[in-house]
Amino acid sequence: MSDFELTARDGLARLGRFSTPHGVIQTPALLPVVHPDPARQPVAPPEFRRTLGLDAVITSSYITWRTPPLREVAESRGIHHLIGSSGPVMTDSGAFQQHAYGSVEVGPEEILRFQSAIGSDIATVLDEFTEPDTPYEMADSALRATIERAHSARNLRSGLLAVPVQGGAYADLRARSARAASEVGDVLAVGGVVPLFEQYRYVELVQQLAAARPELTPAEPVHLFGAGHPMVFALAALFGVDLVDSSAYQKFARRGRLLLPEGTVALEDVQESTCHCFLCAEMPLPRLARRPLEERERGLAYHNLLTSAEEMGRVRQAIRDGTLWELAERRATAHPALRAAMDEARAHPEVFLPTEPASRRAFREIDDRSGDRPSVVRFRRRVADYRQGRPDDRTVRRVPLRPEYLRYLPLQDRSGSPLFWSAATPVGSVPVELLDLYPVGPYLGVADSALPARHRPARAVREEVDGLLGPHVEAGADWSEAWTAWQIRSLLRWEYGADVAESLAPEMRGERSRQSGRLRTFYRGTTPYFHVGLDGIPSPTFRGAERLHELLPAGVRRVVVTEDAAPFVREGRTLFSRFVAASDPDLVPGTTALLVDRGQALLAIGRLVLAPSEMGRMHRGVAVVVTAHARRPEPDRSEPDEGPAPADASDSPNDL
Repeated sequence: MSDFELTARDGLARLGRFSTPHGVIQTPALLPVVHPDPARQPVAPPEFRRTLGLDAVITSSYITWRTPPLREVAESRGIHHLIGSSGPVMTDSGAFQQHAYGSVEVGPEEILRFQSAIGSDIATVLDEFTEPDTPYEMADSALRATIERAHSARNLRSGLLAVPVQGGAYADLRARSARAASEVGDVLAVGGVVPLFEQYRYVELVQQLAAARPELTPAEPVHLFGAGHPMVFALAALFGVDLVDSSAYQKFARRGRLLLPEGTVALEDVQESTCHCFLCAEMPLPRLARRPLEERERGLAYHNLLTSAEEMGRVRQAIRDGTLWELAERRATAHPALRAAMDEARAHPEVFLPTEPASRRAFREIDDRSGDRPSVVRFRRRVADYRQGRPDDRTVRRVPLRPEYLRYLPLQDRSGSPLFWSAATPVGSVPVELLDLYPVGPYLGVADSALPARHRPARAVREEVDGLLGPHVEAGADWSEAWTAWQIRSLLRWEYGADVAESLAPEMRGERSRQSGRLRTFYRGTTPYFHVGLDGIPSPTFRGAERLHELLPAGVRRVVVTEDAAPFVREGRTLFSRFVAASDPDLVPGTTALLVDRGQALLAIGRLVLAPSEMGRMHRGVAVVVTAHARRPEPDRSEPDEGPAPADASDSPNDL
């Protein structure tokens, strides 16, 4: 069991801390491949930490083992001394050489003992490398051998152990391998994919990640072997990859190629000083292209590594900002195969939906397939459920519909029959009362219908509505109060179900923002019961939670807290993963849940950081951030902020 803690997330992608004997790795992390022979290493490992902020590296224990001078130093003084690194060192086992040369000269137990003897922080099982085009029977046999070796390795090694996930191109084998690796591994390393990277078979890579990722335990970091080009880092992170290694920085340098997040270019073609990093301040790229071969390769390798480190930093920032899908879609323009891979990723929403957050700050359209992201798939499904049994809507073609226009949309005709309205949006037809919800409300797109609606004179709006309705409605009526009541009922139904909405809505009155006109608070009398966030979702205050606790069926929207943690949660302390006894499986990260003890007494309300399937399985880290509790309900506020970020703390129930 490793010491891995999730600190922030964007869907499957996560920021984390992974502790090793030589320090903590902040994930997602890039592990540069270091040649064990210092004479063949173009960039010295001390430079990785000093100038690039790269703490961890990966090197080959097999090359070290089979090269007597290197082996002697590693056995006597350790692998860290041999390669000149003071940070975490992961060692590969020879599987890549098996792929490249067909076989290796060492057995799985011997190479594992050697990795332990030379002080590797993370040792890797010598697996049976499975080529992408291997027949099923051979892939199955190789997987059985890999699983057997993994269990033997676990018995031999007490330190951190990386267990490869194999299975070739076969989804069932990848899933079985992922489950087996999760039983014994401290790092879960998706292997057998180097040929896919080399041949730009990114669609197949996505298919294999989609098969394996749901079966990998969330408690351990996930490594992707061979993901060396920076243009694929965002795609890998989308699937929850925490560690990637790269030898591409030096391989492409030997070919005279410059790595960029947007692709690869020949150094000799760079005629302008397009980069002004600290390396190029000393040696602009056009000048570097004219230097002697050895100096050029060394400078180019350094620049490629800097570009890769910067891109991994962008990935981490995108996870913090909730914009990783947007970054991955932008990077997909680098190569047609990568764009096809993004299309394939969007074709597997079931992989992402359990951890897809309830909302994000904004939804930015990047290309014509942005509307197929998992968040939109879930929204469309929920809209379809919401519309069940509802008559056909009348359609307003302008999107988004400004709140002040609602007064002109009648909710009944002259006979008293209800009228329902929908609006054409970039993600499809949406009932007007739901237009503030994510992803529609904060949608930023390029189509005219996705741009902020300009204010139109009241007469023009009224004439448009009259044209849709004809003589069947009362002229001149103001429907503002009716729309407020209808939106309260509708949003409560959307978030908590029809039964809760029917019980609560008659008790509520709504207050709208003076600036935007959107609903912001639901009151019962003078007491706020729900605050509506910028994502359009009504979240309960503690008073509202008490009412929900009375109305919701047992288990629904609830997280059950263990006896150890219940007193602290009641006082507003953070709920950590190990103290979760049960949770509603329909919850997702970002959702507000009721925190109850085993006797179903309401302790607090909080915002989920982990998905229900992760709670209790993560050994460390925050499961739910408490936002209000029985001892101190939150203050009255009509314009709520976006809520607190996940706490940064250990997993003691009384730390916060």
